[in-house]
Amino acid sequence: MTSLLESCQIAPAPGGPAELSLPMTFIDIFWLHFHPIRRLLFYEFPCSKSYFLETLVPKLKESLSLALKHYLPLAGNLVYPSNTEKKPIIRYAAGDSVSVSIAESANDFDNLVGNHARDADEFYDFMPQLQLITDESGDKLLRLLTVQVTLFPGRGICIGLTNHHSAGDANSIVGFIRSWASISKHGGDEELLITQGESLPLFDRSLMKVRPGLDSIYWNYVKKVPLQPPSFPLPTNRVRATYILNQSAIKKLKDAVLSRNPGSLHTSFVVMAAHIWTCLVRSLTAGEQERADDGDELETFLFAVDSRARLDPPVPGNYFGNCLSYGMEKILAGVENWLTEVGSVVQSHFFAVSGSARVDLYSTDFGWGKARKLETLSIDGENYAMSLCKAGASEGGLEVGLSLPKVKMDAFAAAFADGIKDS
Repeated sequence: MTSLLESCQIAPAPGGPAELSLPMTFIDIFWLHFHPIRRLLFYEFPCSKSYFLETLVPKLKESLSLALKHYLPLAGNLVYPSNTEKKPIIRYAAGDSVSVSIAESANDFDNLVGNHARDADEFYDFMPQLQLITDESGDKLLRLLTVQVTLFPGRGICIGLTNHHSAGDANSIVGFIRSWASISKHGGDEELLITQGESLPLFDRSLMKVRPGLDSIYWNYVKKVPLQPPSFPLPTNRVRATYILNQSAIKKLKDAVLSRNPGSLHTSFVVMAAHIWTCLVRSLTAGEQERADDGDELETFLFAVDSRARLDPPVPGNYFGNCLSYGMEKILAGVENWLTEVGSVVQSHFFAVSGSARVDLYSTDFGWGKARKLETLSIDGENYAMSLCKAGASEGGLEVGLSLPKVKMDAFAAAFADGIKDS
């Protein structure tokens, strides 16, 4: 059982611009109707309710306010115009803020941070929801970020963050989370400015040199679909589980590939993806005779690629926004057709990746040490998808999260173990 203790609004600390308006690039527009990105960070930090409310919560509020001063768009809104002759924008105005919920839970912390299959619905007690409103002009305003902090008395803390993908990709949002954590740990943003001052976010959309008119092409396509308020995919009728590929397991997979294809070279991502995808396809036939009989159906593996360093000219690594290509094309090749191509893929059998092998949220320290567990709830909104990040407890390893119906998760777990053993 989870109880709400407080709801509040956190505005950016003074010292930043009074307002900021950002045009949406074609890649931002690409994500307009995508479900929100939902992450939970669990920390093992035994403390009392009084210490939590009197000491930790005020520090988290103050540090969030300071972090938002450097990441103003996240305190603002996606403005979706009622007159679709105009394009949507991301806008921060004085008075905008982030909704923060403070909660207490009696749920089993140790069960939640495990790797075994657990009821996927249970995690939504700790996840905040984005709000969509209509202003007096008829424009729709969608919050871009919301936060919930939940105490498990005597066991730990969970920080839940929901953001809209149009605000920024994983590189951008993870940068914000790490900045917030740094400010919380060090009691101010001085350390952040000293150590990361040159890598604070850049919002200048002109840094991305792309063919003019792409934003109009994308907007003319997606504006036909009304902007809907985000909702949780409940009941999920799923369990979620975590699978770790440590360095030893990855080496076994690489060696297995080399034994079959001497001289071939494959990255850790490639062998991980091949193993997970193969195990998933096998597990999906569990309880589905029709799928089992349909052996000739095309299966597509879909993943996003950070394009900052790959564009010509390159985009700075601290560019805040979306700068992605996807794993079916060369970088920006045929970009004007991405929406229709991806649209056709999602109508068939596909497996998507949320996150990246380069994402490291486990080292995010708010002053309580490294995170005990990361859960990406966004994959519940997909038919079949996996979350991916650097492993928290295995140096050089990869961590994969899955959300599947129980019978399929059991089949996947068996295939995953057999695949490593037989490699």
